Amino acid sequence: MVYASFGIVAFLVVIIINYEVLNPRVDHRYFIAFEEYRRFLLSVLLFIALDFMWGILDAKEIMFWLYVDTVIYFLSMSLTVILWTQYVIKLLNNNNNNNKWFEVLINFLCQIYAIYIIIILIINFYKPIIFSYDTKYEFTSGTARLITYEIQIGFFLLVAIYTLLQGGKRKDREGWRYLAIGVFGIEQLICIGIQMYYWVVPVYTIGCLIGTCTLHTFVFEDRKVEYQEKLEKLLEINKKQKEEIGSAKQVAYRDPLTGVKSKNAYVEAVEKLNDSIKKEIITDLGIMVFDLNDLKTVNDTLGHEAGDQYIKDGCMMICNKFAHSPVFRIGGDEFTVILQGSDFNNREGLISEFENEVEENLKSNKVVVASGLGIYIPDKDKYVDDIFERADKKMYERKKSLKEMK
Repeated sequence: MVYASFGIVAFLVVIIINYEVLNPRVDHRYFIAFEEYRRFLLSVLLFIALDFMWGILDAKEIMFWLYVDTVIYFLSMSLTVILWTQYVIKLLNNNNNNNKWFEVLINFLCQIYAIYIIIILIINFYKPIIFSYDTKYEFTSGTARLITYEIQIGFFLLVAIYTLLQGGKRKDREGWRYLAIGVFGIEQLICIGIQMYYWVVPVYTIGCLIGTCTLHTFVFEDRKVEYQEKLEKLLEINKKQKEEIGSAKQVAYRDPLTGVKSKNAYVEAVEKLNDSIKKEIITDLGIMVFDLNDLKTVNDTLGHEAGDQYIKDGCMMICNKFAHSPVFRIGGDEFTVILQGSDFNNREGLISEFENEVEENLKSNKVVVASGLGIYIPDKDKYVDDIFERADKKMYERKKSLKEMK
């Protein structure tokens, strides 16, 4: 029963510490790869529950259920390893698409390992290659058990080292979070190594307790704090913007829903640009046109409040990417950006990053924004509308291609 008591305490502590992760009503937008992390955490809870049940059944000497629990124990332990790797590769790919090869490799190895563990557990029913119990309910370890643990150690070592290397390349807070995740992997492989030879002590359960608490503090909570800090900055910006629109003119030139410049402001800006074109004092100029996909569907299915939030999220994407250019809301779900200066010079990179984010959002059912760029052509374009028409045409082509990608 002493063995079981460790598991019961660990089970309760993991639930209490990770209440926010397990609660589906809590907002988790600030947590990258949340669903993968949540599935991993649930697998940990399943493993711990089976571990302390093993202690109870062993003490009560209930052979049939003791054997069943041990089989599921090995399955759930393997599941924690697989789901942890899935969480890590999802996290890495969210921040760096160059890690695609690593995802393919790990997924392949996970599939092979899953097939392996099922096969040896089936064989164990007929020939005890993993474990067995004698008439005195004594546990006997088989060769396949040690091999299985060695494979798990290999998984943790491979993913942990790769994560630590990726964390070492970054100098931001995300890099420190990578290091915490890598340390978790090292800690888990050490626990498995000890568990291989000391099965009478719930070492892996203790490791899961320490590891998940580490992830909660240095990854989940740290990202939550960072998100709150960004939110406070946005609120401060919003507060300053509200202070700036004290006059009637400023109110007319500011979109009330998103806080960006309104159609009135765009009309005035176009008049100035047309004058510059006429006087031939302008050279570098780009007009980007944006349109939100599926706004009508959001309004019809989720309501106009959700539709307003959808517009805000789309606007935020545009503002974050083209931070040095004026953004205008010229229609219900239509936005325009006037590219000059550094944003114009860096337009190819900015547009590429924006399109990558849009395609990622398409996969995860987030806001999808179609865009098109028109570049000013001297001696051809007499008005901004000439540039706008080309951008608008490209935007509709992009809009069509995004719908075909669904």
